[in-house]
Amino acid sequence: MSVYALKPKFQALLRPIVQRLATRGISANQVTVAACILSAITGLLIAIGLYYGALWVLVLLPIFLFVRMAMNAIDGMLAREHAQQSPLGGYLNELTDVLSDAALYLPLMLLPNSSIFWVWLLVLQAALTEFAGVLGQVHGNGRRYDGPMGKSDRALCIGTLAVVWLCWPETLAYTNAVFIVLNLVLTYTIYRRVRNGLRPQE
Repeated sequence: MSVYALKPKFQALLRPIVQRLATRGISANQVTVAACILSAITGLLIAIGLYYGALWVLVLLPIFLFVRMAMNAIDGMLAREHAQQSPLGGYLNELTDVLSDAALYLPLMLLPNSSIFWVWLLVLQAALTEFAGVLGQVHGNGRRYDGPMGKSDRALCIGTLAVVWLCWPETLAYTNAVFIVLNLVLTYTIYRRVRNGLRPQE
């Protein structure tokens, strides 16, 4: 199970926006880069807020993670449906995803009681998850999107956790336990992507 399975329905809702952007000459690569820049800005704002003890900045996470997922879907649709696919776009898509994840998740180490180690490991494993997905394509079995902790699933989990932490600050006492669980699920996701990427094509 993965949130990724809902992507076709999400894309259908975004198609009118994609058509409008294409008509105005907005390219897939521009949307990809914009999403990364906005991720960096959002991550910086969250880091500054948490550094000064302003937990309310956590509200930015679920809001922007949703926006980022929409932008990621939009750039893919612009590329596929409006003849904008290119090798550069492929590189930008993969590299900016990793950078955006890091920018948005690293500020979590500034949460009260949060372990720097577990947050760094989460960011590392998020990157390895995408790397394992790309390697499936390199070795002939297609880009792997296996869950249970793909990009969309991570966004949903972290966004939900941000809401919980904001509404019930006492749960911040358990942040490290949560990060440990997320890391375990990420490890399993990497394993699944490697395993399924190695299977002979049917």
